[in-house]
Amino acid sequence: MLSFVSPALVAAIAAPYPGAAIGGYITSRNMKNWYMTKLRKPWWRPPNYVFGPVWTVLYSSMGYASYLIYRDGGGWKGAARMPLLLYGSQLALNWAWTPLFFGKKWLGWACIELVALNINIAACIWTFGDINVTASYLMLPYLAWGLFATGLNYWIYDNNRDGKHLQVRNQKKEVSSP
Repeated sequence: MLSFVSPALVAAIAAPYPGAAIGGYITSRNMKNWYMTKLRKPWWRPPNYVFGPVWTVLYSSMGYASYLIYRDGGGWKGAARMPLLLYGSQLALNWAWTPLFFGKKWLGWACIELVALNINIAACIWTFGDINVTASYLMLPYLAWGLFATGLNYWIYDNNRDGKHLQVRNQKKEVSSP
């Protein structure tokens, strides 16, 4: 029945999700007690329920884009090699943001990491276009979301640099320690 679905296509679409699952776990552990209560956030921040569906669409479309590059660029030994290496590195950068922001609470480093991610996504779009224009177009919403996320991350960093969100956390530790 689904014999027309290539295993390479399934693998490409699924590839972004393991990191997303780990990131979701890290985020959920810090959402209510830190992000929602201790940080100043801009009025233009989307509601939390928006992020899951947006990331599902973005991960699936970028996975499909990587499949198109793999298919049309001759796989790992063909013209697709460099674009796929760039794709893998942007995926690693994507996965690294959550541990920096939600795990370590390093807002500034997370923002710098997003700038590197956006540059990498742009490089993917550029190199994908030489192999499959549709694949490069599929990455454009991801870049737009990445730029938006960078602006959001920077706003949160800039408006929480006074350390009050960390002071509250440290006071709780001092009270609970013997």
